Amino acid sequence: MTTSRDYYEILGVDRKATVEEIKKAYRKLAMRHHPDRVEPDQKKAAEEKFKEISEAYAVLSDEKKRGLYDQYGHAGIDQRYSTEDIFRGADFSSVFEEIFGGGGGFRGGGFGGSGLGGSIFETLFGGDIFGGGGPRRGRDLQIQTELTLEEAAAGTEKTFTINRLEMCPTCNGSGAKPGSKRTTCQRCRGAGQTTVAHGFFHLSQTCPKCGGQGQIITTPCPKCAGQGRIKVPKKILVKIPAGVDTGSQLRVRGEGEAAQAGRGDLFVVIHVRPHHLFERHGSDLVCDVHVDITQAALGSEIQVPTLNGNVKMKVPAGTQSGRTFRLRDRGLPDVRTRRRGDELVRVIVDIPTGLSGKERQLLEELARLRGVKAG
Repeated sequence: MTTSRDYYEILGVDRKATVEEIKKAYRKLAMRHHPDRVEPDQKKAAEEKFKEISEAYAVLSDEKKRGLYDQYGHAGIDQRYSTEDIFRGADFSSVFEEIFGGGGGFRGGGFGGSGLGGSIFETLFGGDIFGGGGPRRGRDLQIQTELTLEEAAAGTEKTFTINRLEMCPTCNGSGAKPGSKRTTCQRCRGAGQTTVAHGFFHLSQTCPKCGGQGQIITTPCPKCAGQGRIKVPKKILVKIPAGVDTGSQLRVRGEGEAAQAGRGDLFVVIHVRPHHLFERHGSDLVCDVHVDITQAALGSEIQVPTLNGNVKMKVPAGTQSGRTFRLRDRGLPDVRTRRRGDELVRVIVDIPTGLSGKERQLLEELARLRGVKAG
């Protein structure tokens, strides 16, 4: 994260601003503060400002990220997304078309809306999002898993087997056959970056020949065919905290793919299966309990199901069908606060059918006593 300032303040928009208003504000600020549109002595400050407004736009233009930010502030974004995740998926294409005149050879260089997780900031600032080229860490991986409601309520552990790229044990990730040597890349002369001139712009980008390594493999490793990495199955134990819900995403740091600059992360996306008794509403549970008309009229003590077994609940006399009772702390724990929700018991009064002669006679007598015309 590059800033702790309020994103809405950075873009100068209201908290209820539409996506189009946010995009318009970003477009205006991006054109004003773009590093290639200011004087040389102002370039460094412009770069910092440009990164700040781009980060604000990447969050506020994404519905899920904006929702997390509105609810939890920067903490919600910090816990859920890495820096690269924040920029991934944001559409910067229309802004850059305005800045660079809508084409001019930049389409192939990453100005076609690929997002800042790719080559836009590499092209502008040389290297990754915050400057500096060189090797990148391994790719993040994502898997999905299903849980029962009981597992989601109590928390659980799951073991997953994933195929991921690991450093080649034969060449230790170099890609070169043991005993052979790499040679300096002639295209970038070992720098790992090349400079492309476009009018008065001079833009740095990763060398396409050596991939930013600055060296070329002359004799590839036979185990990995010069890639430096091979696919390996790996078992990973993941602890799933109590209270997760469908759409929850757990980040297991350092369990993604390997690369020279370090491992990526593993993201586990949760899906909680529907339950045959309970409906979930956040941390609360809702269930329907059927009672006889006599129990509702006279009052009764009934058995009510919960996630931890049946409990007794009093139904007061005169209870109407649809009335809801609250069993406190019988719901699910909140995954952040750990506070447990409640169970809401909705009483459904069953009207009897197939009456015996005696039952019908008694109901007719009740109707007569209450002055009700029936039958």
